[in-house]
Amino acid sequence: MGNVVNKYLFCLIFFLLPLTKCIYAQLVIGNPALSFSQICANSDFNEFNVSFSFSPVSALSPTNQFIVEMSDPNGNFTNPTVLLTTNPGSITVSPANVSFSVPTTTGGEKYKLRIKSTGPADTSASSISFPAYYKLQDSPFTINNFVSTASYCPGGSYVLTIDNPGTGTNDSPLKYPSLTYNWFMEPSLTPIGTGPSLTVSQPGKYYVETNYGSCTSSSYSNRVTVSQSSSGTVATISSSLGNPFCSIEGSTMLSTVSGNSYQWYKNNTAISGATNRTYTTNQAGLYSVVVNFGGCLGNASIDLLDYNFDSSINMPETSTISPGESVTASVTTTASNPEFQWYLNNVVIPNVIGNDYEVTTKGNYKVIVKQTSGCVESEELLFKINSTGDSDLFPDVANIPNLISPNGDGINDTWIIPQEYVSGTDTEVLLISASGDIALRTNNYQNNWPEYSTDFKNVNPVYYYIITTKEHKVRKGSITIIK
Repeated sequence: MGNVVNKYLFCLIFFLLPLTKCIYAQLVIGNPALSFSQICANSDFNEFNVSFSFSPVSALSPTNQFIVEMSDPNGNFTNPTVLLTTNPGSITVSPANVSFSVPTTTGGEKYKLRIKSTGPADTSASSISFPAYYKLQDSPFTINNFVSTASYCPGGSYVLTIDNPGTGTNDSPLKYPSLTYNWFMEPSLTPIGTGPSLTVSQPGKYYVETNYGSCTSSSYSNRVTVSQSSSGTVATISSSLGNPFCSIEGSTMLSTVSGNSYQWYKNNTAISGATNRTYTTNQAGLYSVVVNFGGCLGNASIDLLDYNFDSSINMPETSTISPGESVTASVTTTASNPEFQWYLNNVVIPNVIGNDYEVTTKGNYKVIVKQTSGCVESEELLFKINSTGDSDLFPDVANIPNLISPNGDGINDTWIIPQEYVSGTDTEVLLISASGDIALRTNNYQNNWPEYSTDFKNVNPVYYYIITTKEHKVRKGSITIIK
């Protein structure tokens, strides 16, 4: 009986062997078909497609994964980069199309792709070669500190360098060590250098681009014109804020061409410590620099002007007019395209826009002179007009009194305070009784409190004052009433 069982078991195993071989038959993967001729990726776009065929479909195991691999820049798969691994069993139909992204370190002209499977294991032939670059830096940058000229001495040379970090919002490609470069001298399109700097000994206009091969890019520098110098003929000075400059916007930076050493002067006097390529100032004046190029010197100067202006008014700080009398206030200014705005007691005087105003009313006057071109800035001119008789109502007292005696004898009957707090100064005067009641609150104090006969119930009552000016300066104290 045992021999019969063994015989049938042998036959069953022999019968199943061809089926096992059929289920795990050899898989053949075709060459990857690229949907692109080159890869030019950046932070905004990094998705590319590749398709491939395989057969027979029945050979795939349920857990099979396809893997997209990329070679090194020379097409070598010794250490391939895995770009994509599909989910187990996710691809069951041929041909298949998948998407992938490239690493930020990608850069070269002869990359290739291939497809691998895991169940069963198989590897396709490689694709055709293609350029591929990830553009880490894709915006304009500066060289030579954004100075457009440079020079070298006869028989010498000059080094052009990519700025790091450069000036202003310069996005220096030197922040990305993996990048390489192509230097050019116009009009030739043949690179003459590939590093972060270039030594030149021939006059011409130079610039550099980040090397992204055949991919177009916005990663390029400004142009620099390099010339051979002779003593005293090549240095220049530029002002970062222009000339004239607007000092209220801050300091301007004076820059000269690159050399071995520098000395700056103001009004023909050497400026101590000013030995750099740039000099920052907020003052107008005649500035000059001597640049040592190593064997020859260059000189340059700039008459730096400021847009500031001067204004004056023909009115004294305080003056007095009689009732019915008038006086003409007139402004003289060096402002460019000036505008004038007049105020009385901090209220705009309507329909007055010239540099003259006929004053007929007492009060605190102000005129704002505004320069409207070149450097927009303003200046205030102030004056005060009193009226005849005001000296009786508003005597020029020095201190705020803390005693008054309102007994009708004409002496110290009201609280007389300094002129800087009375009517016309827009100062708030607040008086509070000892019980917390407000006795007076006004922005037009007339030196007349207590204005009417007041029945003070307490003997020598005390009041507290708070004086607040329009500039929010506060004076506090107390007043004692003597009967």
